[in-house]
Amino acid sequence: MTVEQYWDKYKEATGDKAKKYSAWHFCDNEKDAQELVRLVLDGKKKATASCLWSFEYDGDKPPRPGDVSIVTDFAGNPKCVIKTVRVDITAFRDVGAEFAACEGEGDSSLEYWREAHTRVFTRECARIGRRFSKDMPVVCERFEVLYAGT
Repeated sequence: MTVEQYWDKYKEATGDKAKKYSAWHFCDNEKDAQELVRLVLDGKKKATASCLWSFEYDGDKPPRPGDVSIVTDFAGNPKCVIKTVRVDITAFRDVGAEFAACEGEGDSSLEYWREAHTRVFTRECARIGRRFSKDMPVVCERFEVLYAGT
């Protein structure tokens, strides 16, 4: 099923009249993307973190409360529709344990979050010609699943 077909199915199932959405997958590799979307579908992952510099580099705006997205697997197959409910931008070093637990990755600890995201953000910074720093701005997005039909 295409993203567009999934969007139509979501609107039909929920009665939502929204016309605007984005479609994307988590992370920069298939293994992690598949694992993270599974965590969302299992109800464990309710947040995600992104590098603010990447949005600036790509000419995109960071997410805002009310934004609706179709989360796909790495191959672009739609898996669910989410709605952004809260966005905070903070320094990497200031991301707290409560947010790490909402991300639901690994053992949900802040220590795990920092280790995993240091690796992810180091790769992302290299892609955009920046250098990872504990002072770098991180977009901390919380979301809710609106639809996970097939």
